[in-house]
Amino acid sequence: MQVSVETTSGLERRLTVGIPAEQVDQEVNKRLQQAAKTVRINGFRLGKVPMSVVKKRFGAGVRQEVLGDVVNRSYFEAVNQEKLRPAGQPSIEPKQVEAGQDVEFVATIEVYPEFELQGVDGIEVEKLSAEITEADVEEMIETLRKSQAKWVESEAAAEDGQRVVIDFVGTKGGEAFDGGTAENQNLVLGSGQMIEGFESGLLGLKAGDEKTLSLTFPDDYQAEELKGAAVEFAVTVKKVEIQELPEVNDEFFKLFGVTEGGEEQFRKEVKENMENEKDKAAKNSVKTQIFDALVAANDVEIPKALIAGEVEALRKQTSQQYGELSEKIDLKAIFPDSMFEEQAKRRTHLGLLVAEVVSKEALKADKDRVKAMVEKVASTYEDPQSVVNYYFGNEQLLAGVEAAVLEEQVVEKLIESANVTEKTVSYKELIGKQQGEAA
Repeated sequence: MQVSVETTSGLERRLTVGIPAEQVDQEVNKRLQQAAKTVRINGFRLGKVPMSVVKKRFGAGVRQEVLGDVVNRSYFEAVNQEKLRPAGQPSIEPKQVEAGQDVEFVATIEVYPEFELQGVDGIEVEKLSAEITEADVEEMIETLRKSQAKWVESEAAAEDGQRVVIDFVGTKGGEAFDGGTAENQNLVLGSGQMIEGFESGLLGLKAGDEKTLSLTFPDDYQAEELKGAAVEFAVTVKKVEIQELPEVNDEFFKLFGVTEGGEEQFRKEVKENMENEKDKAAKNSVKTQIFDALVAANDVEIPKALIAGEVEALRKQTSQQYGELSEKIDLKAIFPDSMFEEQAKRRTHLGLLVAEVVSKEALKADKDRVKAMVEKVASTYEDPQSVVNYYFGNEQLLAGVEAAVLEEQVVEKLIESANVTEKTVSYKELIGKQQGEAA
């Protein structure tokens, strides 16, 4: 087998692979001889069909099958021979496949970038901590009450934080546009669900009121035809509703799994959950700072194939909210590549850097930590042991946990040489900061 490699651009490589004709012919003859023992052709006894008849009847199909196998096998042999690390699937173009002549094909691939990791020492990290006060617990309980609130119809004028039930028709240049019409739409005023000016334009309206809102879509709106567009929304308010919060009593506590111990036990569990969220937020803040610094210090060319794969994974993840409907709709039309490209680039970029740290430091997922992480996930289920067994019996799920553990170990390794300063903030600030970084 002869192989030549050409760098066409950046990470793209063009492999030209030549395979001796006799190698293909030998494999074709071998398969035809095997077929001759089992094929049934009228006029011949089983196993007695002349090779000339077998070749005439099956030769072209067998050769095509052999060519596919030989090309596939030769591609992997060529990649190993040239010590290449393909990122994604190759594009294979046959150049010479005529019988009796050497076979030649061209495989175009992208390879993983080779780089020297930079900026791993002296990363500036601000480690946040917070004390949870009684006021924080009270605020959390109010949040929980709002999550269980009922909406009660009101005759009063709509205020911020109240909910309206509306019909609306959006028009651009006098013509209705896709996605601009709805009936019986629930909308909490001040939630930021609609474009700027829509929700504030409904303040002060009562049930039965109608109003036309003249608004402009933002320049970065996801639908191309609506970016920066001037539109009108004809809105009819059908209901105004106010929140009715539940009483803080045993019935309320049961909604959150507290069946004994009353308010004291409820407040205790609320605070414990807040402590867990606080610790998680502080940990994630450190990780975000470490990874941001790593990305900023390493400008690495990213294989397009890896980005495309990550885009598809993000699209699939986003579409899961549609359930079975996601199998019937055009996901690319609703969730175009542009929605995910930046996030996909960052995740792919970071993945390459984390993998390099893992390789450089010879890190392996700690088995005890993997087990502990699986058990923590399982503890939220009714039968924890069955969940643990399921994880350890599913390679894909277990690989996800191992990747998460490895990521933690990478952060711990990098923080060993980081410049860490500690800062105490409020619980609300710590949680809010982490949510902002995640967004």
